[in-house]
Parts: sequence; structure tokens; C-alpha cells
Amino acid sequence: MSRPPLSPPNDKKSRSGLQRVAAKDVRTSIPQAIAHELRRAIVEGRLAPGEPLRQDALAKHFEVSAIPVREALRRLETEGWITFSPNKGVQVSPMSADEAKEIYEIRAALESLAIGLAIPRHTPETLAVSAALLEKATDERAEARYVAHNEHFHMSLYAPAGRPHLMEMIENLHRRGERYLRLKFGLPSYKEQSDDEHAAIFKACRKGNVSRAQELLTRHLLSTGELLEAFLRERSTP
Repeated sequence: MSRPPLSPPNDKKSRSGLQRVAAKDVRTSIPQAIAHELRRAIVEGRLAPGEPLRQDALAKHFEVSAIPVREALRRLETEGWITFSPNKGVQVSPMSADEAKEIYEIRAALESLAIGLAIPRHTPETLAVSAALLEKATDERAEARYVAHNEHFHMSLYAPAGRPHLMEMIENLHRRGERYLRLKFGLPSYKEQSDDEHAAIFKACRKGNVSRAQELLTRHLLSTGELLEAFLRERSTP
């Protein structure tokens, strides 16, 4: 690899994390931990689209055998983070305009369902949690922390729905869309516009207006997907 994708192999934090999970379940947890570290490196841009991933280098980095690395890469391929090519080997998947749009289209459908189920079950306490997360996201200027606050705010709106499988699907889409969301964060006026849209969605939830909340949320997510699609297509044009 042209540059180290993760912390150096002797980094105590990375190694201790792998050692902790190793004590629980070597066959499943080590691949999960490796997949998590690689996924985070992709999201944060430390592993660029198209960058090669060599199994032997990764095994040396994590100080493990090739088997858990292979399982981690298989998991990431299933999730769409990496691709296998007979000629080029394992590479970080490119950022796709079509994928960006599709992720937000699916999110719009699932999250509209989730917020519709959640609103009748919200309480003053759960709304207070959402309000606090909204304030954190609005006040945040650091990209990585904003992305985290953004996800936590969205998920807090859906939590009262009591649909764990639905929540899991939405969380997976948030992870898949995170590196695209970081692109949007850098576009002009995005932050202010997004904060205003979040505030309007929360206001509709607090009033118990299901149809209005669903309308605002759907528009918010679809417009994000369309903006990212246009940006990526323009960037790929010679």
C-alpha cells in the first residue's frame, strides 16, 4: 500500500482492541474488529477509492494470520466497501453517484416508515433526548463529530418505534452513506441548510404531526441523495 491505512501496527490502542475481542471469540470477533478498522479507514478517507488492500500486509499490520483477514475482507465485500478483481486484486470500492442516490432513496423509504411508527410513542423524555442531540449537531463544526451527532439525532427520532430489525437496516445504511455524507459536509451552505431541515423535522415530531414529519424527512434525504449524485457525476466528468 502507498501509505499506512490504519494506525501503525505497534499502536497500543489498535492492538489492545483486537486483543480484547480475541479473548471473547477468536473465530468471529477478530474478523469483525479488522473489518471495523478497515471500514473506518475508508470512511475517514485514509483508504482512498481504488486503493489496493494486500492480505499479507494487513495480516502483518494486525499481527494475525491470513484467515481472519480473509474473513474480514469477505465481510467488507458483502457490504460493498471493497471489490475483488482477477487482475487488480482487492481494492477499496469507488464512490459511485448511483450508489449515493440509491442509499438515500432507501433511507428515505425506511426512515419515513420508522418516524411514522415512532411519533405516537414519543414521550417528553425521548423528545428531550432528540432536542439535545439536535443542539449538539447544530453547534458542532468538526466534520467527524458532526457526522456522528447527525446519525444519533436521526436514530433518536426512530428509537421509540420499537422495531429493532428496521433500526439495524437503517444503521447499516448510515454506515454505507457516511463517506458520502462527508462529501456533502464540505459543500457550500450544506451545514446551515441541514440544521434548518433537522429543526423542522423535530418540530413536526414534537407536534405529533406524522404526515408532516414524513414529508420533511423524505425531502431532506432525497435532496441529499440528488445533491451527492450531481456532485459525483460532475467530479467524474473530464
